[in-house]
Amino acid sequence: VQLVESGGGEVHAGDSLQLSCTASGLSIANGNIRWARKAPGKGPEYVSSANSGGRFTTSRDTAKNTLFLEMNNLRPEDTGVYVCAADLNLSYNSSTWHYWGQGTQVTVSS
Repeated sequence: VQLVESGGGEVHAGDSLQLSCTASGLSIANGNIRWARKAPGKGPEYVSSANSGGRFTTSRDTAKNTLFLEMNNLRPEDTGVYVCAADLNLSYNSSTWHYWGQGTQVTVSS
């Protein structure tokens, strides 16, 4: 199993970015691939529409076996390395996830 993220970059507050997570050896259609953010000095934090105030949404392209994270109205506190991983136990607890990708850096300046 391999998960590869892409799409990060340096943006200004209020900008948008779309990240991609392409999987091999595991089907995106299973619905158990999730996004997390690793901020400096912190553990991975699950990223979702709910805990982003609706600014972040996920979508998938099953033909390309790719999960997307659309991030709108970015804030400096959104800065970090965004990684995807497999939540095989459907726990939504990032400490139990598997097959972490290398991540893609997102830097938001004010």
